Amino acid sequence: MSDPLGSGIRWRNWGRSAAAAPRHVARPTSVDEVVAVVRAAAERRLPVKAVGAGHSFTDIAATPGVLIQLDGLQGLVGVDVATKRVRVAAGTRLWRLGPLLAEHGLALQNMGDIDRQSIAGATSTGTHGTGIRFGGLATQITAATLVTGSGEVLRVSETERPDLLPAVRLGLGALGILVEVELQCVESFLLRSVDRPRPFDEVLDGWEGIVAAADHFEFYWWPHTDLAMTQTKSRLPIDTPYTPPNRVALWAERRLIENEALRAQQALGHLIPRAVPGLSRFATGIYGEGERTAVSYGIFASPRLVRFRESEYAIPFEALPQALRELRGLVDRNGWRISFPVEVRAAAPDDNWMSTAYRRPSAYIAVHRYYRDDPTAYFEAFDALMRTYDGRPHWGKMHFRAADDLRPAYPRFDDFLAVRAELDPERRFANRYLDRVLGP
Repeated sequence: MSDPLGSGIRWRNWGRSAAAAPRHVARPTSVDEVVAVVRAAAERRLPVKAVGAGHSFTDIAATPGVLIQLDGLQGLVGVDVATKRVRVAAGTRLWRLGPLLAEHGLALQNMGDIDRQSIAGATSTGTHGTGIRFGGLATQITAATLVTGSGEVLRVSETERPDLLPAVRLGLGALGILVEVELQCVESFLLRSVDRPRPFDEVLDGWEGIVAAADHFEFYWWPHTDLAMTQTKSRLPIDTPYTPPNRVALWAERRLIENEALRAQQALGHLIPRAVPGLSRFATGIYGEGERTAVSYGIFASPRLVRFRESEYAIPFEALPQALRELRGLVDRNGWRISFPVEVRAAAPDDNWMSTAYRRPSAYIAVHRYYRDDPTAYFEAFDALMRTYDGRPHWGKMHFRAADDLRPAYPRFDDFLAVRAELDPERRFANRYLDRVLGP
C-alpha cells in the first residue's frame, strides 16, 4: 500500500503573506482516506493541517508536518428540498456551490464578497458577508462531520453532540479536519445591487439608519478622499422580472474597471507613493453609479484579481462612525500613502463561541495593502486602534493578537479550549498560529 501522506511541496497562500514547507502533502478523495492520513501522521508524531483555497491571510493553515489538500472532497453529498438543508463536501469552493444549490431551487442565505474559498476554510475562519439581520457563513451550519485527532469520525448536529456545535461551526482548524458540513439554505432569490458614491461624513452620520433600511449594505472608502463608494443590495423573489446584465458590459466592468484599473493604480502607487492621493481621487471618479440584478450568488461576490493583504476587525455596531473617523485621522497624522480602499460592513450577532460577532451586532472594518507594499506599520496601528473598541480580529486576516488578550474578548474562550482538549488532546492540529491565538 502506498504512503497515504505523499511527498512534500512548498506551499504559500493567495495573498503571499504566509508560506510553509510541509514534509508531506496528502490529497485524499474520501473520508476514509482523510482518516488514514490523520492516523498515519499520528503514528509518526507529525502535525496535520487542512487547506482549501489558501485565501486566509494568516498562517492558520501552515504546517511543517502534513498538509491535507481538500480539493478531492467536492460537491453536494445530499439534498433535502423539504427542509432546505444540504450536505456539502468540505473542499467545495463557494463559487461552485451557488450554481449547485440553484439546481435545487436553493441558495445560501448570505455570502461574503469573495467566493474563491472552500466551504470548510470559509466557515472555520469566520467568513461573513454584510447585512445587520444576517449572520456569517458558519451560522448556516446545522451539522458537521470531522476527523478528530485520534483519527475517529465524529458527527456533530442538533441531535448528536449538540453541545459541540457552537464550537465546531467555527473551529479555526483546531478541533479536527472538517470533511462535510450540513447547511441550512433558503429558497433561491435575486439581488438588486445599487452602487453610488456618497459623501464620507454623510454615510457615517446616517450609519445606523442606512444599514437598518437595507438588506445588505457596505461601502468602500479610499483614504485621502471624502467619498464613500456605497453598495446597497435588496433581496427579491426569484421570479421577479429583470433584465440580466449585458455580458460584455459586465465583463468590462469587473475585469477592466474593478481589476485592471485597480492593478495599474496599485502598481503606480507602489512605484510613486506621492501619487497615491491623486490616484485615489481619480479612482473614486471611475467607480460611479450603477445598478444590476442577478441571482444572489452572482451579486454577493466579485472577482478579486489584484493581490493584496488584509486585516479586519469586528467592533460594536454603533461604534463604527467614531472608529472610522479615528482611522482616517491615523492615516493623515502618519502621512501614510494608502492606495487600497477600506471596506466597511455589518453583521447580526450569533452564538458561535469564536465568532467575531458573538452575541453582539457588529460592524467590520477591513484595511488592505497591495501585496508588494509593506503593511506592517499601517496594520499594527489599525490593530492597536481596534483594541480600544473591544475589537475582535478576523481569524483569517492579519492581526497581532495572542491568547492572553483574546480571552477577554471571547466569553466562551475557555469552553472552546475544553472542546479542543477533548477532540485533539495531543494537539495534532496545532501550528504556530494556533499556539499564538489559543495558547501552546
